[in-house]
Amino acid sequence: MAEDLLRHFFGGFVRMHVLYHAAKEPVWGVAIMAELKRHGYRLTPGTLYPILHQLEAAGYLTAQIAVVSGKRRKNYRITKAGRKLLNDASGKLHELISEVLEGGT
Repeated sequence: MAEDLLRHFFGGFVRMHVLYHAAKEPVWGVAIMAELKRHGYRLTPGTLYPILHQLEAAGYLTAQIAVVSGKRRKNYRITKAGRKLLNDASGKLHELISEVLEGGT
């Protein structure tokens, strides 16, 4: 049970990371997987790509196909709705950090 809940929390953290990085520059699967690995997340393509597709379907990311070194690659960028979601989630994250880690009320 605790492991399932932790995985659920991490899913939210991964989504925030994706939106954050997509707000900075276009992201694509392999690159965002490497970035997430740098932060300690061990995602498989079978986990990451459904998240990217979900965020796109919900209107938080938009995708463009690019050909790089002869291969098709989907580059994701954040949308206006995605920026609002990221901003709202960031505010809640700051509040949570203040309460949990810094002892605020």
